[in-house]
Amino acid sequence: MSEYGVLSILPPLLAIILAWWSREVLISLFIGILVGATILADFNPLVGFMRTVDTYMVNSLTDSWNVSILLFLLTLAGMVGIISRSGATQAVADYLAKKAKTARKAQIATWFMGLLIFFDDYANTLIVGNTMRSITDKLKISREKLAYIVDCTAAPVTSMALISTWVGYEMGLIQDAFTKLGIERNIYATFLQTVPYRFYSVFALFLVLIIASLGKDYGPMYDAEMRARKEGKLLRDDATPMASKELTEMKTPDENALNWYDAFIPIVSVIIITLIGLWYNGGGAEGATIRKAFGDADSSVVLLWASFGGTIIAALMSFGKRVLSIEEVMEAWIDGAKSLAIASAILILAWSLGGVIDELGTANYIVKLTKGVVPPFLVPTMMFVLPCVVAFATGTSWGANAIIMPLAIPMAVKLGAPLTPTIGAVLTGCVFGDHCSPISDTTIMSSTSSAADHIDHVKTQIPYAITAGVIAVVFGFIPAGLGISAVFLVPIGLIALYVTVNLLGKEVSESKEVIESQETVEASSS
Repeated sequence: MSEYGVLSILPPLLAIILAWWSREVLISLFIGILVGATILADFNPLVGFMRTVDTYMVNSLTDSWNVSILLFLLTLAGMVGIISRSGATQAVADYLAKKAKTARKAQIATWFMGLLIFFDDYANTLIVGNTMRSITDKLKISREKLAYIVDCTAAPVTSMALISTWVGYEMGLIQDAFTKLGIERNIYATFLQTVPYRFYSVFALFLVLIIASLGKDYGPMYDAEMRARKEGKLLRDDATPMASKELTEMKTPDENALNWYDAFIPIVSVIIITLIGLWYNGGGAEGATIRKAFGDADSSVVLLWASFGGTIIAALMSFGKRVLSIEEVMEAWIDGAKSLAIASAILILAWSLGGVIDELGTANYIVKLTKGVVPPFLVPTMMFVLPCVVAFATGTSWGANAIIMPLAIPMAVKLGAPLTPTIGAVLTGCVFGDHCSPISDTTIMSSTSSAADHIDHVKTQIPYAITAGVIAVVFGFIPAGLGISAVFLVPIGLIALYVTVNLLGKEVSESKEVIESQETVEASSS
């Protein structure tokens, strides 16, 4: 691979800056790919343009994982379209509106639902966002806030879950590094030991709960919440939501609609099929343990099974209960799938940019820039910042893990730095970078399932991500590098989060319309 030096940073940096400035993600990503392809084509812009279209964009769709994820997204969105058209989603909103009568309770409910969908971050994002959107809309919670909650209960939860699609990948990286160094340790036990040291993921997760419970916000999120509560605008003027009107403004039957619990049957089916599918695909039927089966399974294939299975169940329920005709079922599915047209295009371009920066050696150059002699106690902090930078620039947590882990473990061993906090730092640093990156696939999907403007989601989330990141360094990785246990550091960090939100945050009051709506609901229920 040729060395392109500082030029290798230009494509992702340009894409990020343009997306931030122009709010046009598609154009920004395309320009980033074009610039990178031109550099790779010896600065011939014509050849660069041709390679952008016929090589990098095409290659992104010849990867079986990418195609499977696209089909999964479209199929699951189609399932959501059927559920919405049948009236079941609205029934859920009406039911939960009676229980979650305030914006605080709705946000906490969304957070709790994010904890329950622990097995895959993609499934987590799409299910939670699409299910809770109508509820948060009714309570005048901004789409930016919904996208934030969805995003921060996806990767942080899935990456630390005892069984998930992330576990096998993370364990594989650790095992590979241990083998090369001749270290003999139980890999799953090592994985579990790193969980308390994933300070950013833990703090980001609980920051959502603290903000929701206190009803306070700060930064751009406060402005978004005040706009939604006071003016009733869930999106800013001229915003471009990531889901189309086909899904967010879908008509539902006035009579004979499905009940609220009917909405959960396809969703629970997706969860059950995913869990059984991971076990089966990973060799569970051939005697593999659940842990090994989940680690070895091809999650992209399993998610396809689950999304198609859920779609069939949703269609049979709507047609069987005579809520929708066959034609209406198909129209609803197509409308749901159409809602992801923009998101699918962004994903394709993000994957294409990933192919370009891989050939340019962007990640390796970043590692070389930041690699140096550091005190042992600062190794965990360094290994938190480094994957954050790589994930931010490349938009992929897994890619950042793959680049940094082979460097982090040998460095910790060589310098005598604490190993477990260092491994935990790498595995959570990439999540931090992912949360801040506008080209991250999970960040894109959080905007999609919440029907939020993507750049608005990133802008409002970054101050919260930085809050959790700074506290993770100050109260987590630096003292952990000095040998202090996470048992003491996590509670201290949570206290710091609580104090920070109280100091920086301003209370977001309920709107007059929401209060009147709550009084109406209470009067009708009594």
